[in-house]
Amino acid sequence: MMYDERFIAPMRQELTQLGIEELRSAAEVDAKMQDSQDTTLLVVNSMCGCAARNARPAVAAALQHAVRPSRLFTVFSGQDADATRQARSYITGYQPSSPSIAMFKGGKLVHMIERHQIEGRSAEAIATEMTAAFDKYCAKETATA
Repeated sequence: MMYDERFIAPMRQELTQLGIEELRSAAEVDAKMQDSQDTTLLVVNSMCGCAARNARPAVAAALQHAVRPSRLFTVFSGQDADATRQARSYITGYQPSSPSIAMFKGGKLVHMIERHQIEGRSAEAIATEMTAAFDKYCAKETATA
């Protein structure tokens, strides 16, 4: 289902204004995700209430942490279908989930927060989980950057 872009634009901007690069095609996803040795955060954004209330605020809070992934990307589920489908092809071992937050290191999925782990949790609790993952997987990278 495609939504009116005028309605979706502010939801996209909540993440892009944080410096997260939006990927809108399958080719863009592959160009950014293939062969990366860096840590990468990939947010599958959506227009649902739990994205607005929990996921996007959690991402914003977590990115204030001193240690964070070096590469930040997002796709918008329900809007950019090809990009979302391609992004999900990198999220192996999990069912499609919107919203969701995935972290990769050296091209391997190392941490995943699915929709069922976003719904009903506070943005603060999700951000705390994210920053713990950042500390675990990004500390050496951030320290040398």
